[in-house]
Amino acid sequence: MAGTIRSLTSRFRFRRVRSRFFATMILLSLPPLFLLGYVSFDIAKKTLTENNTKTNYDHLQTSSEVADLLLRNVVNLNRFIVLSDEIRDDLRKSGIKNPIELSETDTQTVNRLQRVINSNSFDTRYVDSLCVLDLHFQTYCLGRSDDAGIYEKPDKAQEIMRTDWYRQAVRAQGRVVFFGYNVLGGKEGVFSTVKLFRDSGTEDGKPLGLLITNLSASMFGSVFNGSGDNGQFLAVDSSVHPARIVYPQTDAVPELPAGSIREMTDRLQEDGYLVNEFRNETTHWTFIHIIRESRLLKQSNRIGTATALIASLIAFVALVISFIVSGSITRPLLRLKKMMLDWNKGSRVFAETFKEDEVGAIGETFKRIVLENQELGARLIHSELKEKEAELRALQAQIKPHFLYNTLDSIYWMARLNKTAEAAAMALALSESFKLSLNKGRETIPVFRELEHIRHYMTIQTIRFGGRFGCDIEVDPAIMGYDMLKLVLQPLVENAIFHGLEPKVGNGRIRIEGRKDGDFLLFMVEDDGVGMEDVAQTGHGYGLRNVRDRLTLYYGASSSFVVTSEAGRGTRIELRFKPFPEEVQTND
Repeated sequence: MAGTIRSLTSRFRFRRVRSRFFATMILLSLPPLFLLGYVSFDIAKKTLTENNTKTNYDHLQTSSEVADLLLRNVVNLNRFIVLSDEIRDDLRKSGIKNPIELSETDTQTVNRLQRVINSNSFDTRYVDSLCVLDLHFQTYCLGRSDDAGIYEKPDKAQEIMRTDWYRQAVRAQGRVVFFGYNVLGGKEGVFSTVKLFRDSGTEDGKPLGLLITNLSASMFGSVFNGSGDNGQFLAVDSSVHPARIVYPQTDAVPELPAGSIREMTDRLQEDGYLVNEFRNETTHWTFIHIIRESRLLKQSNRIGTATALIASLIAFVALVISFIVSGSITRPLLRLKKMMLDWNKGSRVFAETFKEDEVGAIGETFKRIVLENQELGARLIHSELKEKEAELRALQAQIKPHFLYNTLDSIYWMARLNKTAEAAAMALALSESFKLSLNKGRETIPVFRELEHIRHYMTIQTIRFGGRFGCDIEVDPAIMGYDMLKLVLQPLVENAIFHGLEPKVGNGRIRIEGRKDGDFLLFMVEDDGVGMEDVAQTGHGYGLRNVRDRLTLYYGASSSFVVTSEAGRGTRIELRFKPFPEEVQTND
């Protein structure tokens, strides 16, 4: 078995390296590309379908609410007509046999119907006609002249009483009942509401007659207002079996078999329609939106076509590139030559790999020599940085005791003079100052923390010297988050106080500026103290000298430390350094 597998593998194994690489690229690039195209098309299709379902459901809900407003207007119209005392009186006296009196009553009742409508300003845009039937099924109509329509025959009463709509209206006991067709027949595109008149003057609410309101189905055209390219809206009377399509009554509606609303929607889905439903509260009918899935998915089909074309183009480009690159793999000697030339130019990272042959052995040996040489160089640099770090820590240690000595001396004298509140404030400032100085052992500190250190230091000196000195800090907020070497600005402020402001008569101020200057951070510490004639004497004190040496050790030769001074006018010290020196990056 194992021999058979090896035989098949060797049969389909390409002998040339270029052919193997080319076949591998085909297997790695083409299947993922076409899989990506299929997944993109499927996601676009599902997203479009879900968005369409959500949008059309919301549209149906809104349309139902608009329809409720229009239909409730009809319900209110029916209620006002039923509550009309004059019309009820006419119905109570409906046993008139004289044709002349019957004609007069017809005209009178119709006029009263018109007055009820006019006096209450009802919206009758979609009211096709109104008909009142008394107990003897005599008909009084407003808006139509054929009276009882298809029932206007000698046995009119028996014909009407045998109808389903009449029995439903009687069972409703005065509630408005909606029917998806014209109960009196005749004009197409009309549906009816039927309401039973009841005599409120009797104890049992004796029936007096029927009120039939015929409405134009075009009402739903203004309610839906969204058919056409976006699909078709239907109003379906789902309370009857089979369900009846009330709107629209055109050839645009698919031909559906008789059945329940569920059977109707199932058939639509089988025919390739996407169906959304919403039940109307007033009529208890079902509002439906349908759209052919093929029409809806035109956009996603375009996405699928575009994705397939792009995937094919990328696949073609990948094949061409693979063919070109595979040719270069057959020339390992040229690659080895290139690697050596790159090393001679300064490159130390090589991603090339070699087979286990003579050229490969030479290449791997060369790479190992380069790696060992790089490690030796890194160790040398690390040793030099460790030496600089030791020198930096020694210089920094000279600064901290000097600051501590001066501050403790001030707290001592404050306590001797019983200024305990000031001594407590000074001790707190000293504590916060040393917390920032320690900085959890890190050599660098954010600029805003270094400025906090200065503020705590100035608190100490303000208490100590009775508020003689003030400090203005003007630092660009954009550099507040930069890291800088800690305890650089504070010694300069301390030097300004003890050598510039303290010998001065009267008050003095220190101004600190900070901003970004190209790739450098620029800080200036300036005082209006006594100044000096010879700037060179600043090199004799260890405070400024230590700051200068620490800057040079940490930030390298690109940093600068410049002191300018004028006797009687003050001193200005300018620091300039790169916030991310090469030494720090290598050490990290």
